[in-house]
Amino acid sequence: MDFDYKFGNNYYKYYKDKGVKSTVYNILAPEQSQNDQPGMEYLMNPLPIFDNPNYKGSEKLKDKVAIITGGDSGLGRACSIAFIKEKAKVVIVYYDEDKDAYDTKEYINKLGGECHLIKGDLSKHDFCKYVVNTTIKKYGKIDILVNNAGVQYQQDKLENISDEQFDKTMKVNIYGLFYLTKEALPYLKSGSSIINLSSVTTFYGDPQLIDYVTTKGAIVGFTRALARNLALKNIRVNAIAPGFFWTPLQPACWVKEKIPSLGSDAAMARGAMPYELAPTFVFLASDDSSYVTGQILHNNGGQVMG
Repeated sequence: MDFDYKFGNNYYKYYKDKGVKSTVYNILAPEQSQNDQPGMEYLMNPLPIFDNPNYKGSEKLKDKVAIITGGDSGLGRACSIAFIKEKAKVVIVYYDEDKDAYDTKEYINKLGGECHLIKGDLSKHDFCKYVVNTTIKKYGKIDILVNNAGVQYQQDKLENISDEQFDKTMKVNIYGLFYLTKEALPYLKSGSSIINLSSVTTFYGDPQLIDYVTTKGAIVGFTRALARNLALKNIRVNAIAPGFFWTPLQPACWVKEKIPSLGSDAAMARGAMPYELAPTFVFLASDDSSYVTGQILHNNGGQVMG
């Protein structure tokens, strides 16, 4: 697919010319679904745009070491690529999406970058210890922690959320973030950065994602409290609350009929591609945000304002 043709928010024209019909002004993708969380990027149609070829790094993260959970696909892949362009070394933690992970590694290798893949379940404390210990053994330090991994399940009613679903959503989205941050913290030093992923859904209260919204709201509180706790150590803690980005989480969560309308209720009347969030990750990870902590950045196309 031609990147330049879609660049500049022109998804609508692209799909119209391809014969895709929609009443939505600007669609990211036609109807589709996947059966398993967190979803597979290589199965998506179209494939998400994770790298802006016009983005040129300026060594803002030179010699930094970053752990990125869910860095194999979606927003995590875009983050990984941007960090590599800024000359960081990246440890990508993923669940079971082997093809996505190795595709990301191959892309990074072609850029001349260095990454290390670690496969496992972040809801397990022992695995989070393993991630940190492996990173220290390989690179000797940790400068940046990006808690990006998560799951979400669409349910129309609270009564439909099983105990098993609620437990899994909490363990992956909250417990995993807590475990990994706790294990990494002893190795973080002055100037280090922790970046958490909240969601726009927390700020408008998506009625079909009750358990997911609960976890993403908790991440806001965790971010603010930890930011105050670590401020005098000059360790910054911030979060991003993305709107609807075209990532594997979307077809793995929503019924297929909802996919074309994702993001259409934002002021910009569209969803977004992962590359559009990458500079925000770089900003929060680099010294450009040296006086920014405890903040929630809203990259949502104007879906929520203020």
